[in-house]
Amino acid sequence: MLDLHWLKTFVTLVEYKHFGRAAAALHMTQPNVSLHLKQLEQTTRVKLIERNPFRLTQAGMRLLDTSQKTLQELQICQADLNAMNDLCQGTLTIAASDIISRLLLIQPFQLFKKEFPGIDFSLLNTTSYQASELVITAQADLGFVIAQKESQPLHFTELQQINWCALGDNLELWQQASLPADTPLAEQPTLILLGHDTRTRELLEPALPSLNLPRYRIMEVGSVDAQIDWAEAGFGVAIVPEFSIYTKAGLRSKITPLPQFPSTSLGYIVRQNQILSKAIKQLLHWVNQEIIRSARP
Repeated sequence: MLDLHWLKTFVTLVEYKHFGRAAAALHMTQPNVSLHLKQLEQTTRVKLIERNPFRLTQAGMRLLDTSQKTLQELQICQADLNAMNDLCQGTLTIAASDIISRLLLIQPFQLFKKEFPGIDFSLLNTTSYQASELVITAQADLGFVIAQKESQPLHFTELQQINWCALGDNLELWQQASLPADTPLAEQPTLILLGHDTRTRELLEPALPSLNLPRYRIMEVGSVDAQIDWAEAGFGVAIVPEFSIYTKAGLRSKITPLPQFPSTSLGYIVRQNQILSKAIKQLLHWVNQEIIRSARP
């Protein structure tokens, strides 16, 4: 019989390809990692890993595929069992981007901690793409994302429609300007956008020509808050979700709605057929109330 602890050690070792780093990730000693691998190879009667250089044998590749599926299914099963039991103790892990968590989730999270003090609450700060993967693999119980495509094995529920706006004073001047082809890069208008590894950038890229800017350069930053700060400092025009500026007091820069940009959805994702616990349902209720409260008058 294969021990689940051995399988977890094996999968982690393959991920890190290094006994010391795998031991640190598992909070084990390196000799124990080696021992688990030895026990696994003795039980299966096959060599699973070549050490120098590190690589999987054919048998190791076969066991890895089954081990990953088995551990993931067990993790999903445990999450569903917890939900069925309306667990008042344990863990709840949420995956959400920085802008969603800071603007919409802080108050609901405070209420959650007060109502369910026995549940260890964790927040994973991720992109929408990463949140989807974390929910699929049951590393997160719930994800808040922008523009989730409905697909197996996830179910998306919309909470709010998102429209876009430009934050910055010079957009209209740039649209009216006629810049020659040899305009130095430093003199071209600057759009402040999120990086290419975000779903937001993927959504906005096709709509940028509708701004009718003759030429422009792009400044990439890591968060919507950074976009707003750089625009406020006069470094360019930021394209941001409208809801991100509703709670920002004292903005000095001009806000220009962008109705020509396609609207999208903010919502939450769970696994298909996932059982939602009482705690998760209550959290979603508070999030919905926060969205209504923070909506623009």
